[in-house]
Amino acid sequence: MNAKLEVLTPQNSQLLLIDQQPQMAFGVQSIDRQTLKNNVVGLGKGAKLFGIPTTITTVETQSFSGHTYPELLAVFPENDILERSSMNSWDDQNVRDALAKNAAQGRKKVVVSGLWTEVCNTTFALSCMHDTDYEIYMVADASGATSADAQKYAMDRMVQAGVVPVTWQQVLLEWQRDWARRETYNAVMDVVREHSGAYGMGVDYAYTMLHKSAERVRHGKTVGPNPAT
Repeated sequence: MNAKLEVLTPQNSQLLLIDQQPQMAFGVQSIDRQTLKNNVVGLGKGAKLFGIPTTITTVETQSFSGHTYPELLAVFPENDILERSSMNSWDDQNVRDALAKNAAQGRKKVVVSGLWTEVCNTTFALSCMHDTDYEIYMVADASGATSADAQKYAMDRMVQAGVVPVTWQQVLLEWQRDWARRETYNAVMDVVREHSGAYGMGVDYAYTMLHKSAERVRHGKTVGPNPAT
């Protein structure tokens, strides 16, 4: 059976965040950088609410790249940050050990979001798949490259090698799968409202206008009835 026919679940997935650092983001030209950051943080929040083990790795934090986005660190305050020297995360034993620990629990689907796509993401994906039976799911809109061509051809190269291209919202909803899963429904909707743009606006509209919700959301907090209604 082709393992890639299995959908992502909270039980078979782990997340790897590579070099989500400001200096790396400064060089990104393949996607709006604010959109990129929004998507990365949304993906992180989704992983946290579904209990997806998450590995965060950085490069040259003090000398060049700066610290991981504070919004991302706020999602994972308990996580160790694995500092590397190599552009290829697979070269780092601490990263390999973290991924192997999760893979030993059946989590061989590694969802990856990183900077830059054409360097750190590609070298990790190719090396990891060369040495293991892990499956790599590359989150295209939570990763960035130094040009549109760099993003396209890096993704093309990885797909040819067997990497599965995905988007962050696709991953979130694949983890949720069933709207009857009430234990995560509200939390998923919170992530959608905050990070999913037009979809999030549509959720707000449905709650307040179509379903005539007695409560509404203001500044990220649920408040009482709108006095204007």
